[in-house]
Amino acid sequence: MLKFDIFDLNTNAMPITKPLPSEYSHYYNTYISKVVQNDLLVALEEGGKQFEAFARNIPKDKLNYRYAAGKWTVGEVIAHLLDSERVFAYRAMRFSRNDKTPLAGYDENVYVPESNASNRTLESLSSEAIYIRKSTIALFESITNEMSLRTGKANDHEISVRALGYIIPGHEIHHMGVIKERYLI
Repeated sequence: MLKFDIFDLNTNAMPITKPLPSEYSHYYNTYISKVVQNDLLVALEEGGKQFEAFARNIPKDKLNYRYAAGKWTVGEVIAHLLDSERVFAYRAMRFSRNDKTPLAGYDENVYVPESNASNRTLESLSSEAIYIRKSTIALFESITNEMSLRTGKANDHEISVRALGYIIPGHEIHHMGVIKERYLI
């Protein structure tokens, strides 16, 4: 399995700090407020390491477990995290490049059943998470502070690049909590 300790964060750049509440829809405060770091690259790297350790401790027999009818399995929750990180990073890339084209939302309830999570292993999902996080970190290493303040419209709401960045680890923290509380009991 890949490890996160190979990252050499760009320490010469000024950190991308947490966004102001005016930079995103109130809905996303649920995620952004969970991130304690005030340096996005550190939050992304530490979050990746935490998720890697967390995933290693999920019992294999829980991967296709649902805590109630109609709820996602553990594997589907992980697939949702993968899809969401890609979506948020893509939005951040577009807006950081000064693309003002409004972007549509995405419906996770349509994506998750199509994710093929039930036919995958925990190792496969975890490895994909590491690759995606490496890509996300590389993207944000290329974004300057000026670029991180740029905004765009996604899902009919104005949002900054740095808010999109902070949503990623916050969303991950949120769903790790859900898995711990509802699936690993």
